[in-house]
Amino acid sequence: MILFNLLETQLTRVHSFQEMIKKASLYRHPLANHLMDPEVQKESGEDDDDRTVVAEIMQRCFVPAFVTTIPWEGFHFAGHEIRINEATDCYGAVVWPSALVLCYFLETNVKQYNLVDKNVIEIGAGTGLVSIVASLLGAHVTATDLPELLGNLQYNISRNTRMKAKYLPQVKELSWGVALDENFPRASTNFDYILAADVVYAHPFLEELLVTFDHLCKETTIILWVMKFRLEKENKFVDRFEQLFDLEEISSFPSLSIKLYKAMKKNQKNACYPQRRMWKAKAISGRLLL
Repeated sequence: MILFNLLETQLTRVHSFQEMIKKASLYRHPLANHLMDPEVQKESGEDDDDRTVVAEIMQRCFVPAFVTTIPWEGFHFAGHEIRINEATDCYGAVVWPSALVLCYFLETNVKQYNLVDKNVIEIGAGTGLVSIVASLLGAHVTATDLPELLGNLQYNISRNTRMKAKYLPQVKELSWGVALDENFPRASTNFDYILAADVVYAHPFLEELLVTFDHLCKETTIILWVMKFRLEKENKFVDRFEQLFDLEEISSFPSLSIKLYKAMKKNQKNACYPQRRMWKAKAISGRLLL
């Protein structure tokens, strides 16, 4: 029965991507919903520039042209076709709109943010799409997430970067605020960029995330962070984040409730450092939940 339902869903995708979105299929892409449904566009009243960029991003996505028992999505970035295996029952194993926005930004801003030969780490890498694109753009990439997600993450990265990227990305476990000194010693940890896409979600344990950002970030490290605003907690987290980092909003996508930020570490005298909490949290792909 499960196999039948999966095949039926795949056939629906092949028959009509737009119709699939309107019917809210299991594999509907949240980003596509705002683009493909004219009624949503009309009601939202978003400006043309916003919709134009979203349309350009959506052009990088494609769906399987054949039936498969493994759910996957396809993307075109950095001159390559990228195929991402997903698991729809897990937050961290699905490609979210913020990841597409960050991939598009990295690809279209290579002059200002040149990743060639740069040391890059992604926190909450999930399916690995952002790490893959950064790698294809020439970076030394470390893709991190929770241990239960590393298998699929490693598979996607190996499949899409082997014999294609200048450097093969490293996949490494990272639970926010846990064993940071042991796994990422400050003396030998030196990242040029920290990438994060939609890591802030249902987050009672924000301090651990802030501790992780702070630990990985040197004075010259640039954080590129994309966030979808769903709840008031997102705004509170931004306020807390600004106590540690100089934050600049680079771009905004009102139709998606997504913002793209650039951040760098504040002068130590002006920073308000978080306290590490000692209790454990249940974590889902770097998104900490009670």
